[in-house]
Amino acid sequence: MARKFIYLWITIFMTISGFALAAENRIDTIRSDAPALAPYGSFAIGVKTVKHSNPGQLDIAKFKAGQPMPTYDRPLTTEVWYPALLAAGQAAEGQYRVLARDGKREVTLVGRAVRDAKPDLSKGPYPLLIISHGYPGNRFLLGHLAENLASKGYVVVSIDHTDSTYEDQGAFGSTLLNRSLDQLFVLNQMARLNQNDSTGTLKGMVNADNTGLIGYSMGAYGAVNTIGGGVTAASVGFSWGTPEGALAARQAGNPKYVASLDKRIKAAVAFAPWGWNAGFWDAAGLAAIKTPVFFVAGSVDSISGYSPGVRNIFEASVNAPRYLLTYENAGHNAGAPIPSPKEMFEMKCGDGTWTCSEHYTDPVWDNVRMNNIAQHFVTAFLAKHLRNDASMDAYLNVVENAKDGKWSAETNGTLKSDHSYWKGFGMGTAVGLKLEQRKP
Repeated sequence: MARKFIYLWITIFMTISGFALAAENRIDTIRSDAPALAPYGSFAIGVKTVKHSNPGQLDIAKFKAGQPMPTYDRPLTTEVWYPALLAAGQAAEGQYRVLARDGKREVTLVGRAVRDAKPDLSKGPYPLLIISHGYPGNRFLLGHLAENLASKGYVVVSIDHTDSTYEDQGAFGSTLLNRSLDQLFVLNQMARLNQNDSTGTLKGMVNADNTGLIGYSMGAYGAVNTIGGGVTAASVGFSWGTPEGALAARQAGNPKYVASLDKRIKAAVAFAPWGWNAGFWDAAGLAAIKTPVFFVAGSVDSISGYSPGVRNIFEASVNAPRYLLTYENAGHNAGAPIPSPKEMFEMKCGDGTWTCSEHYTDPVWDNVRMNNIAQHFVTAFLAKHLRNDASMDAYLNVVENAKDGKWSAETNGTLKSDHSYWKGFGMGTAVGLKLEQRKP
């Protein structure tokens, strides 16, 4: 009897310990000092994996000089989050088994989405959001934002970009060409699934005519190109870029490129868009952007650059309603990646000189804090432009430098007429942030 009692406690301990370890990799944490729009919304969340194949695409990764450019049916795995209905008593929680930055180790992430949950059609079809990760990355890298937005009444699809994931990172030229093409292809696929999803999950759920695009780093490079920022003529010919001049398909002024611009995309969020300092953008090309854009950057970004860099893209998009949120003293990871899986703090990546966790973290800012701020502002921006919610203006039209905002309140907490602190932020919690706005 004593032996059975011991075994029972061992089993309980192992179960609790296993859950505790998994809980360390939560992607859904909302801090107590999070701004007002950061918390999850009222919808339960379902999630499913959907695989696609884009026929007849250029196979940049297998190109060999002196030989014809090969083609292939380009595989694209996506993760789709959507408003869902849970069974009575069913926990709003689920796990993701994902490959982490080292490209070898599989880790468990924990969030609030339930795998293959029943879709909630009550307020559908819902606006569509497309998420595009960095190089390298995967479809879970912005999983915190995907879950959060799905809970607020969006269908969110995140792409594993072939040749650009932790598992299959390949020729950079493939990423340069395919980011925008993948985004447009997945938009069409989601519109098709709204009409004819054999599983029934997404049928009637997706309003692809009202789409938002969210990209990080090379995903944001792709987003800028997708909404009208054609690449420069010089970049088409870079010897280290896309071979055989194939990138001309996304070049500013190319009639076929211009014809590919999709009016269904009504807004874009660009975290740390890459390319200005590498010669892929110029003022003439960026002037063609007319879609509202919310740019996010760290002021010391060493990958995409800040000034020069992301700020130049923001300034040059002169014909678009646009914002630039700056995390002061943050680097390339400002706001976008999930918190680092705990396993990555123990492993080396690349040439072995840096810790894998650096792929996700920032030396100055806490990941969850950055994520919560991004969730707040992306929520406001998308609600304004995809739902025409004018009440969101109060969260977006703020004094540029948060440090210049004045906290002014009565002893009972009632705000005074001269209160100018950022709406939705508690006293002192907008420190280190700057939000600029420009109109066409």
